[in-house]
Amino acid sequence: MRRVCTILARAGSVGAPGKNTRLLGGVPLVAHSIRHAQATGLFDAIVVSSDDPAVRWIAEGEQVELVVVRPAEFATSTAGKIPAIVHAVETAEVELGRDFDVVVDLDVTAPLRTPEDVAAAVALLETDPGVTNVITGAPARRSPFFNLVERAPDGTVSLVRPTDPPLRRRQDAPECFDMNASVYVWWRATLSADLPVVNAGTRLHVMPEERSHDVDSELDWSIVTHLHGLRAEAEEGRT
Repeated sequence: MRRVCTILARAGSVGAPGKNTRLLGGVPLVAHSIRHAQATGLFDAIVVSSDDPAVRWIAEGEQVELVVVRPAEFATSTAGKIPAIVHAVETAEVELGRDFDVVVDLDVTAPLRTPEDVAAAVALLETDPGVTNVITGAPARRSPFFNLVERAPDGTVSLVRPTDPPLRRRQDAPECFDMNASVYVWWRATLSADLPVVNAGTRLHVMPEERSHDVDSELDWSIVTHLHGLRAEAEEGRT
């Protein structure tokens, strides 16, 4: 089973400029995901794709197998991520001279995941032949059955998923999860088939909320920095 891990990092960020190269615990943000992948010992190749020379320089210093220059058409704020992942994988297959069976993408903005989260998501795919891909998520803080509403053009408000009779307690609602965009796992053939990210064969690896924060804004950066510091203190206390 040959596995490739892709890590994509655009140069532009409106909410948190320069986030991919900012230091978190003394380590550039992009390097956290690289080290998570390396720590699993699962991957035949780790591929970093970026239009940012600073990100590529950091990736080279982390000794990944391949650094790819992300094409401009895949690096705009409106470009989808999956075409950029496919480009990175196809480039790796040509440059490294090998095909891959499993593709794992780690989002740079999710540094609070653990290598164990990555390994668990991969195992969820590989141990069930009926699974097409795996996503990660955390228990949702709002429920579409209880306290998540949508507003109609006329201004009226209703629950996203009303029940009959209405639920009186959130605890009675079906389990719901927030996709945390931390780990994505595909069979290589599934990725090539361009199936929706969530389809009939999708499975979910559940992560706790404290490992599911990502960085899209300055507020997110403050939260992630705080949580990362607390984890570092806890780990230091155990040594």
